[in-house]
Amino acid sequence: MTIIRIGIDLAKNTFSLCGVDEREQIVLEKTVKRAKLLDVFSNLPPCMVAIEAGSGAHHWARSLISRGFDARIMDPAFVPPYRTGGRSAENDRNDARAICEAAGRPGVRFVPIKTLDQQAILLVHRAATRRLRSIPVSRTGSVVFWQNLA
Repeated sequence: MTIIRIGIDLAKNTFSLCGVDEREQIVLEKTVKRAKLLDVFSNLPPCMVAIEAGSGAHHWARSLISRGFDARIMDPAFVPPYRTGGRSAENDRNDARAICEAAGRPGVRFVPIKTLDQQAILLVHRAATRRLRSIPVSRTGSVVFWQNLA
């Protein structure tokens, strides 16, 4: 039983894992609390780990890469076609299976993993963009610096 690929469905408190061997048979399926995730991976051989893009995906990918795993983040649009049972069977276990299955398909594009610095720069840009959107603009398109108090 050599695990070649693991799919992780990230959630708030618990993460679902699904791992397959070289015959594409499921050999690992478990739910892990957030605090125990890296402990579980310390007992596994290095392999490809697929994570659906989301708020904490870059953090977990960096953590797994530092432990010798080939972590990859994938666009969430690639996952639903591989979910068994359709929309009604959307749960963490099925999502982890679908992520694992989709990551093994040719042609799946992965998202580059961002460093902490890159994420910090994005945060500043997003804050600036929100700030610019909140500045009032007149009908002529010019920025309103003061309002008529009368």
